[in-house]
Amino acid sequence: MTETTRRAELFGGTDSGPRFTGPTTGDERRMLVDVLHAQRATLLLKCSNLGPELALRSVAPSTLSLLGLVRHLADVERRWFRRVLAGQDAPALFSSTADPDEDFHGAADDPTGVAAAWEAWRAEVAFAERFVSEAPGLDVEGEDSWRGTVSLRWVLLHMIEEYARHNGHADLLRERIDGAIGL
Repeated sequence: MTETTRRAELFGGTDSGPRFTGPTTGDERRMLVDVLHAQRATLLLKCSNLGPELALRSVAPSTLSLLGLVRHLADVERRWFRRVLAGQDAPALFSSTADPDEDFHGAADDPTGVAAAWEAWRAEVAFAERFVSEAPGLDVEGEDSWRGTVSLRWVLLHMIEEYARHNGHADLLRERIDGAIGL
């Protein structure tokens, strides 16, 4: 991965296909089926064009860290719940347009920065939980520059997907740190 390649764009482009183009409002069954389809397609994509190396068990060094995941997920929570659904002017805390992956590669072994990341993540989760509990229903909508009109229902599904993806990363990172494994 080069410094100019965003982690989110690694499998982007024409080879990734239309994995995340399903509905963002409307029928629950269709949305659930689409999110599952996208996750299945992601597995196929990430395993595509590999032969014997598919069985390799080592993860190459990367800028990904558990702290980077905490910072990233704080920004993701903030984007979807504060900016998109609540309509607040809430810029990202750990990344920017100029440096979209600062949440990952800016994560440093600094006690103040670690505490700030956890504080931000907890605050964004608390806001999201309040927003969801006070929403009149799952059909509440917001406008997003990436997906257009999205419902609270879709944002919740997307957040499940986002955490599922990054919790898989966290499993591997933690195992490399101290061997801890488990559900």
